[in-house]
Amino acid sequence: DEKKVYKLVLTGGPCGGKTTGQARLCTFFENLGWKVFRVPETATVLLSGGIKFSDLTNDEAYKFQENLLRTMIQMENTFFELGKSCTRNCLIICDRGAMDASAFVSKEKWDRMMRGNNWNSVELRDTRYNHIVHMVSAANGAEAFYSTEDHACRSEGVDLARELDYKSAAAWVGHPYFDVIDNSTDFESKMNRMIESVCQKLGIDTGDRLLTTSKKVKFLVSELPPNSAFPAFQDFDVVHHYLQSAGAKVQARLRKRGQNGHFSYIHTIRRPHLHGQSIEVKTQLTHRDYLNMLTQRDDAHFTIYKKRRCFLVNNQYFQMDIYKEPGHPRCKGLILLETYTSLSGDKLKSILPKFLNIVKEVTGHPDYSMFNLSLKEDWSNTKKFCYSLHDQDEGEFRANGHSHKMINGKA
Repeated sequence: DEKKVYKLVLTGGPCGGKTTGQARLCTFFENLGWKVFRVPETATVLLSGGIKFSDLTNDEAYKFQENLLRTMIQMENTFFELGKSCTRNCLIICDRGAMDASAFVSKEKWDRMMRGNNWNSVELRDTRYNHIVHMVSAANGAEAFYSTEDHACRSEGVDLARELDYKSAAAWVGHPYFDVIDNSTDFESKMNRMIESVCQKLGIDTGDRLLTTSKKVKFLVSELPPNSAFPAFQDFDVVHHYLQSAGAKVQARLRKRGQNGHFSYIHTIRRPHLHGQSIEVKTQLTHRDYLNMLTQRDDAHFTIYKKRRCFLVNNQYFQMDIYKEPGHPRCKGLILLETYTSLSGDKLKSILPKFLNIVKEVTGHPDYSMFNLSLKEDWSNTKKFCYSLHDQDEGEFRANGHSHKMINGKA
């Protein structure tokens, strides 16, 4: 097959899930063996340098918008050139694109900008990028989840957020491949619909793992078969560090993941149910940010080292984590298999890889939570063991008398 370079714009209104979506897309396509480049949001780069729109004259504001667009185009072109020379399939995720700038200036000024730089909207909108995905703001349909607290450059109220969301979407109307991901489902399903929309355009069959009814299931595997037993796979070196967090029901961790000495970095915060949903926020980090955040490591936890093997079996996508030393003895030889599916019971069993010796399903079992597996203290002596982030689940596990005896497939 001919090598693909897919230029995707991920845009949207405030608090629409763009940051988490970018991290999820990156992980999904890297697991398929793609090279993923992420073009940073130009406005955030420039505004974090001390520029305030309220301090600018009209002429200064116009020149700033013009230079912002020039900078964006040059930054994107740098990544587009790298994509052309890449030997693998390549996904380039642009954190907003050229037409987003048109949402913040009048049509008259936009037309003037186009003429002055020999640009045109058709080229910037319709031919520059392969696909546009707009993540609708939580202020439009998921108001209870709208927040500005986790974003240094965000200060919009709900009404303004709705207006900006509409303007951002309207700027891209006319692009041949434009998907709007609304808030008609919960946040996890919203992320899955976004990834599915990209896969559909690329002709990648994801099986049922991205259906809105899909959930993550986890299985204990007793031993690792030889590599020859597997279909084509991608192996990644993965390192997890748990960080000090704001409370017992909030978990924060860093993930370093890569191949051949090239790594990506993710910061994840897991929170308990909010309006009946589990909340997990993932943010892409630079190497420098990652090193800075390592100073917040929680000394109650071991660093977790894993080999993550990703593969497809009958269009079902699997991730298998093979725990490595150093670590707590409870992790020695531990192998866990995960996938997303809407199936259950015998139908679920039928899709599992036949070449793996699967001991049992451990979905939601606290003994197989990475948070608990990484604890330095023995589970019988620690108060840090987390049955669940959610109180009702914790009571259920305690009532059933889980005693932490079953690990590595052995009593």
